[in-house]
Amino acid sequence: MKEVLDYLKACGTFYLATNEGDQPHVRPFGAVCEFEGKLYITTNNQKKVYDQMKKNPKIEISGMNKGTWIRLEAEAVHDGRREAREAMLEDNKASLSNMYSVDDGIFEVLYLKNATATICSFTGEPKVIKF
Repeated sequence: MKEVLDYLKACGTFYLATNEGDQPHVRPFGAVCEFEGKLYITTNNQKKVYDQMKKNPKIEISGMNKGTWIRLEAEAVHDGRREAREAMLEDNKASLSNMYSVDDGIFEVLYLKNATATICSFTGEPKVIKF
């Protein structure tokens, strides 16, 4: 899981895909952290992406870094604990502190479970990481 976390951080921006009905939706994300051995992402509970993940927790993430790319399939699980939100803010101060506070009522964190990440390149064999 650490290799996936480090890869996503190195990407800076990665893309998260959800599904609503028969229509996929993709948008840029950038904040990720490790908390209690799990990989976490964050969003605002007023956004469609949050509702889409609640209705169908199966997501995919894709990003690219230095000639390689990652595809990550997982289930997004909401974590309502204050400690999880604190960990996300602490690890992503520069990008999140101007948008969220721990108890603002809109800041949500989700961890990824049943995850399979594949890191690919044009020259080597894909590396598969499950967590």
